[in-house]
Amino acid sequence: MLNRIGKKIENFVLIQPLIWFILSALTILSELIREKGAPNNFVIFRQVFWHTIEKKNLYLPYPAEYFDLNHYGPLFSLLIAPFAIIPPFIGCFFWGMANATALYFAVQKLPLEKVKINIILLISLVELQTSLHNVQYNPMVATFIILSYVFIEQKKELWATFFIMVGLLTKIYGVAGLVFFFFSSDKVKFFYYSIFWFIVLTIIPMVLSSPEFLIQTYKDWWSSLVYKNSKNATSSSVGGMQDISVFGLTRRIGKFNNLKVAYILLPAVVLYILPLFRIVDWKNKTFQLLYLSLTLISVVIFSSAAESPTYIIAIVGVGIWYVIQKDLQLSSKQKHVLLILAIIFTVFASTDLFPPSIRKNLFTAYSIKALPCLLIWLTIIAQLLFFRTNLNEEKA
Repeated sequence: MLNRIGKKIENFVLIQPLIWFILSALTILSELIREKGAPNNFVIFRQVFWHTIEKKNLYLPYPAEYFDLNHYGPLFSLLIAPFAIIPPFIGCFFWGMANATALYFAVQKLPLEKVKINIILLISLVELQTSLHNVQYNPMVATFIILSYVFIEQKKELWATFFIMVGLLTKIYGVAGLVFFFFSSDKVKFFYYSIFWFIVLTIIPMVLSSPEFLIQTYKDWWSSLVYKNSKNATSSSVGGMQDISVFGLTRRIGKFNNLKVAYILLPAVVLYILPLFRIVDWKNKTFQLLYLSLTLISVVIFSSAAESPTYIIAIVGVGIWYVIQKDLQLSSKQKHVLLILAIIFTVFASTDLFPPSIRKNLFTAYSIKALPCLLIWLTIIAQLLFFRTNLNEEKA
């Protein structure tokens, strides 16, 4: 079935790179025109750089410059630097294109056939535009997680650990890449390279500031994350734009306004790590790709900070899961139903396909966007736990 689908869209995917980049450029330009300049999110991003130079607290409100708050780590000041030192309109455009390009590059590097890679990109295309409309960093986060796995699969622990630590020290989500330690062919190198990059990338923002400022900034960052998590949980009860997650889904549908995150997170963590006890499968490529998919979905649906534009990370995971089903015990009907649910209620939930009233009063109000991804997440867990004997025998 997958081959037939691939052949049907073959003519389309031949021009897909052109569509990917042209549509991304148009999306960013339309946002710049609509905002009559750089959108608020990009202003926050670029000011992380300038505030670091000026040694200002990165996590305080600056209402004269932007609304909302920064929640990215000090390393982000270096990542955004090339886009912050040029005029905002131009910097914003190239920032968006850098995110789109990075994700495209990362997916292309996956150890999969070309047709499967194109299907992943196709599944991710609309969700990418949602992220770019909001001038988000999330495509880059997905890139770091994917490349963490890609370089482990290529036995390049130095670069794998680099991307894990960049992700960790900018938006925390990157820490999920540490799970690929179990797939590493040289776990000693993985361990020492992780320590090396953690030290280097932790202190390197000092080139823009000072040791004292950097130490205080890490303390401030932690405080901002604790505050944000608390705020997300509180706002979730009134259907805010944050907490589009399993936590939000449970709080909003079940009216469990005082739900403790641990009641959901701890069972999820147990389920997440259980398949790793199947040590014999660590070198199995299908097993590894299932874990990559699981990881990309997990960091979104189990984050109270998840919002609609964050789902580009999860949807790439859905795409990877979809294209590797040939060797797993899931019927064609089941996998297509789950994919269609994800496309309708996750991907299209944020688009004009649905009227604003439905988007606000149904999808956002009840965190529905998380539901299809949760169903696929549970399916992956079941496949990792019980379908081991049917995994592809090819070794990584």
